[in-house]
Parts: sequence; structure tokens; C-alpha cells
Amino acid sequence: MDVVDAELRDGSPTGERMNAEKVRVIACGAIAREVLAIREANGLSHIDLLCLPAIWHAHPEKITPGVEQAIAEARAEGFSRIFVGYADCGTGGLLDRLCEREGVERIAGPHCYSFFAGNEAFAAKDDDVTSFFLTDFLARQFRAFVIEPLGLDRYPQLKDMYFGNYEKLVYLSQVEDEGLQQKAKEAADYLGLTYEYRFTGYGDLTGELLRAR
Repeated sequence: MDVVDAELRDGSPTGERMNAEKVRVIACGAIAREVLAIREANGLSHIDLLCLPAIWHAHPEKITPGVEQAIAEARAEGFSRIFVGYADCGTGGLLDRLCEREGVERIAGPHCYSFFAGNEAFAAKDDDVTSFFLTDFLARQFRAFVIEPLGLDRYPQLKDMYFGNYEKLVYLSQVEDEGLQQKAKEAADYLGLTYEYRFTGYGDLTGELLRAR
């Protein structure tokens, strides 16, 4: 686990009271930049962020047990308020069942592409069924999080098997950055897909963090 923002945790009653007043947000490392930016822009100093490994984006079976452990650790540290910074993210409802059992909430939506785009807007886009999505994080980490986990660096012939049914790569950008746009275009070219750029900003994530109190 990667603690992005370490607060006072000395085991003292004062430390426990401080933790009880804060909200431990247990989030995917792939949205760490965005959570910190929203926290800073909105004065959400009560948010104490702990990020789980971003590579679990490619291994969703690890998310629910990882979040369960992080919740137990947060409570041991004295946090009475906990918010899960994941959508369902491929857990097939297991994360929802954990949240219900533990009495905590998570980010609404099926995955980060949806809440960045806005869940309602994403659900209304019927033509996205053949789209492959990137966020800022995935544009930066395309090789480490797409090419290498899928083995395309070793077996490029697998590219058609994985992406043959896609028609376009849609880059959902959180910040307007020409360098990241170029990376996303290169990813589209690598996969042989049409490139489409959509600036989303932080979408529904801001509102979700604003209610994490």
C-alpha cells in the first residue's frame, strides 16, 4: 500500500481524535493525482488519502480484498469515517457487498471512465461500445498498464485478438496537456484505432469527494 498523505498517527488519544475528525479515502493509485488536485482546489483538508496499487486496474480480483484490509487498518488507526475511492472497477459487485457489510460508501459508477465522463453522460453514449478508453493516468502509463500486462511487447500478434473489435480509442482527459494528447494519439496509432479526444475534467469525482465527509 502507498500512503500518499501521512497524518499524525502516534497511537495517542490526541492522534485518535484527529483521525476521527478526518475521512480516510481508500483510493486506486490511478486517480491519486486527481484526488489530491480536487482536495487542494476545494479545501478538503479533512481528506486523508491512502492509495492502493494502481496496477490492480489490470487485476480487479485484488481490489476487494485489498480494500477490506485497508478498511480494517483505517479503523485500527482511529478513523471513524471511511470512503472508498473506487467505482465497481471490474469486481462484479463484490466491492459493493463489502461496502454494504462495512457500512461505507464508494464512488458511484461502473469504472473510472464513467465517473470521469459523468456517469449519466457515459451511460447515454450508445456508440462507445466499440471504444477503448484512456484517462490521463493511462495515457502516461500506456506501456506499463496496457502493452506489458497484455504481453503485446512480447507477442505483438495478440494485438488483433485483444483490439480487433474496437474501432476507436477515446482519450478522456482530466487536464488539457498537449504532451498527454500526443501520447494518447501514439497509443491509438499503435493499436490501429481511430483517435478521439474528449476533455472531461474531473467529472463526477469532485462531487463524490465533496460528499465524503
